[in-house]
Amino acid sequence: MTAPAPAPVPAAPAGTAAAGPVRPPGRTAPHPAVRRARRRNTALGVLAWLAGIVFFLPVAWMVLTSLHSEADAATNPPSLAAPLTLDGYREFFTAGGAGAAGPWPSLANSAMASLFSTAAVLLLAFPAAYALSLRPVRKWRDVLFFFLSTKMLPVVAGLLPVYLFARNTGLLDNIWLLVLLYTSMNLPIAVWMMQSFLSEVPAALIEAAQLDGARLPTVLGRVIAPLTGPGIAATALICCIFSWNEMLFARVLTGVTAQTAPVFLTGFITSQGLFLAQVCAASVVISLPVLAAGFAAQDKLVQGLSLGAVK
Repeated sequence: MTAPAPAPVPAAPAGTAAAGPVRPPGRTAPHPAVRRARRRNTALGVLAWLAGIVFFLPVAWMVLTSLHSEADAATNPPSLAAPLTLDGYREFFTAGGAGAAGPWPSLANSAMASLFSTAAVLLLAFPAAYALSLRPVRKWRDVLFFFLSTKMLPVVAGLLPVYLFARNTGLLDNIWLLVLLYTSMNLPIAVWMMQSFLSEVPAALIEAAQLDGARLPTVLGRVIAPLTGPGIAATALICCIFSWNEMLFARVLTGVTAQTAPVFLTGFITSQGLFLAQVCAASVVISLPVLAAGFAAQDKLVQGLSLGAVK
């Protein structure tokens, strides 16, 4: 028995083009707008990666140079295939000769100045931001602009008056003077940031807590602080980084006792020349604490900086 012949396919009507391949059901071609959006997102992703690589290259170059000897680090053009060594790090941790304390007192001073000033900034900025965001304050935008305008003054313009004040009061080479300075320098930006975070807290929560008999310290500590935790963490991290990296005031106002890590770093630039490998090794070590803090709090930092960005 023979199989029946397949039915003939009817010819397309005269004057019409033949139909293309039949697309499987459930799969439709993406809309042109969707394709354009995908291409735009791909281009933005590539640009973001390129920008990240460009910003990361100096850091990678610093780390690589810190692992070279002084002779290899000073070559021009630099040699990527030079042998690696830890001599730069040994020189950094033994700076000052045998029996010297090395960089540890300077690192401790930087940590003390950064942590104490950050804690003071948070204690002062939190109630100020609460008053500006959740309480009726007349012309609160003018107040915020005044806070931020204090950052427009060049730091070097206030260096001489601060130095004269420290000399006349006997506060030269005193770590507590740096704590006071860093607190006053970071307070405006902290109030500005925290005001935007606290403005996202619903007023109904505060009113409910007040109806239950909660006083202002309880409202701040148990109602507002947990809700704005990412914003507080972001503010604290930024203030801590600013304090850790500050060098101008620390260079002028400190000597030996209150010397900070950035000031200690400048000690490798001497009249005998620039010890590039040692400087890079010292830069890597001094940068590690803030890098570790930023990496540990990166989720809070991103969440805090993006808080209130999307309404």
